Amino acid sequence: MTRAAAAPKRGIPEVSVVIPCFNEEENAAAIAGAVAAELAALNADYEIIFIDNASTDATVERIMALCADDPRIKLIANNRNYGQMRSPTHGIYQTSGRGVIAMCADFQDPPALIGRFVTRWREGAAIVLGVRASEKTSVGLGVARKLAYGFLGQFADYQVIPGATGFGIYDRRVVDTLAQWNEPEPFFRGMLVESGFPIEIIPYDRPLRAAGRSKNNFATLFSFALSGLASSSRNLLRLPFHAAAVMLGLAGLTLLGLLWATFTGEVVGLWLIALLIELCAFATFIFLGLMGEQIRLIAERGRNTPLVVEKARVNFQDRSDP
Repeated sequence: MTRAAAAPKRGIPEVSVVIPCFNEEENAAAIAGAVAAELAALNADYEIIFIDNASTDATVERIMALCADDPRIKLIANNRNYGQMRSPTHGIYQTSGRGVIAMCADFQDPPALIGRFVTRWREGAAIVLGVRASEKTSVGLGVARKLAYGFLGQFADYQVIPGATGFGIYDRRVVDTLAQWNEPEPFFRGMLVESGFPIEIIPYDRPLRAAGRSKNNFATLFSFALSGLASSSRNLLRLPFHAAAVMLGLAGLTLLGLLWATFTGEVVGLWLIALLIELCAFATFIFLGLMGEQIRLIAERGRNTPLVVEKARVNFQDRSDP
């Protein structure tokens, strides 16, 4: 039976749309209108949740005006900027819809894809992700992304999906499952893959930003990449063991060279120094690897940090609005 055949429970929307934002006063009303139009065309009962990461412009005021006009539009305002991982994920976990869509506020995630997402989800798909088939970017950034995906492919605990930003729809059971993980720095697009739920892909060309200026620069993207790598690759902590194996192999070759020099009467001093350095490096990498394993175990046992601290929320019925 498809999900379209099941009537939604009273008071529970069929679809929740989460829109994280930071200084998006120029786009807030437009993206809300575009999303609402797409969902109305699908005859879907919905809620739209904006989660604001401590904007310094009039974004919160613009969204509060939208909330006053339409109770299906809701707002979570964070008390500070919690970054591009924690804030959007917290918003996803606050939804009540049977299907959850996550997308950006600046139209780089095209609302026109919502219809295809919802249709496939209604037909039974657990996760449907939009994947950027092409994107205009600098040569340097393009090379850096390829290197990052290649590195993740080698060391990540699971294969990430190149071009997937998390824009898509997730079934309620997927969201509820991931919410139980208590990840302090949730790399959500990676968690979707790690969960093992089947994922369908819809390629699209990334459109230009509607208005305003991107908040991302090299520093923010680099920080995001590092957090994503750390969150999705516990095997990375074992990289020192690989380096130790290389050092042990070099030490073996050096030992052969030392024996050759001894039997042929050559100077053995440099061979001894090289062997000692390689053995010291081997011991150091083994020690670092063991420390990494301890850090991994501590992280596994101690993940209980709240993603954000809210300053206010509007139009939510489960808690009293300020």
